[in-house]
Amino acid sequence: MHQAQFTDDGAHIRWTEAAGAEPARVYVHGLGAASAAYFAHIAAHPALAGRRSLFVDLPGFGLSDRPARFGYTLEDHAYALAAALDAAGVAAAEIIAHSMGGAVAIVLAARRPDLVSGLVLVEANLDPNPPATAGSSGTARYEEDDFIHGGGFAETLERVGPLWRATMRLADPLALHRSAVGLVRGTRPTMRELLLDMDIPRLFLTGELSGDPAGRDELVAAGVTVETVPGAGHNIMFDNAEAFVAAVSRDRSR
Repeated sequence: MHQAQFTDDGAHIRWTEAAGAEPARVYVHGLGAASAAYFAHIAAHPALAGRRSLFVDLPGFGLSDRPARFGYTLEDHAYALAAALDAAGVAAAEIIAHSMGGAVAIVLAARRPDLVSGLVLVEANLDPNPPATAGSSGTARYEEDDFIHGGGFAETLERVGPLWRATMRLADPLALHRSAVGLVRGTRPTMRELLLDMDIPRLFLTGELSGDPAGRDELVAAGVTVETVPGAGHNIMFDNAEAFVAAVSRDRSR
């Protein structure tokens, strides 16, 4: 296990990694998840094995610390992720990021382009104020104290079902709530606007069961490769791992 300090009072972001060739691939989880649980089987696939692979847990989730004075905005998470990559000696990495992690990866690429050579965004959040059915919206509707102390966390764990609950129950409730609020708030410029303005290889994966992503034509016009993965919902890496690996392994260099 590896770690890097990301606050003045000594909080650490942590990751595990598999050795291999550079440039590295960096895997980043979504809200209430953990990177190794969602991506280790993907990185170990013969089509992707052999590259240095980092499984980073964002602050408040998985192996990482959960400081109470941290904001847990998308920008805050991107800052902590940059601290991890700097400490790991990573540059020009391919970032493979799911859901909220995709939004964090976009902010990271915009703020620290030296760290990112390409993005694989797995049903990433591109816009603020997602639909009320989104997991982040359901969490953010609570006031912070009600979520932590008034039963909101327990109600959310019951609502999300056993798969998501398996990692969400390990998250810090305060970090989970603030991260959801930050995700609903989004960034300015928006994550979509930041993504459209980038000049690096960008792949956006969406599950067939989720339908077309909003603004698909605009993404394609800006040079973003958009692929629909058959038979998959939001968790594409679980629903159709072979197609996920095939999409990631294709050469998108320009």
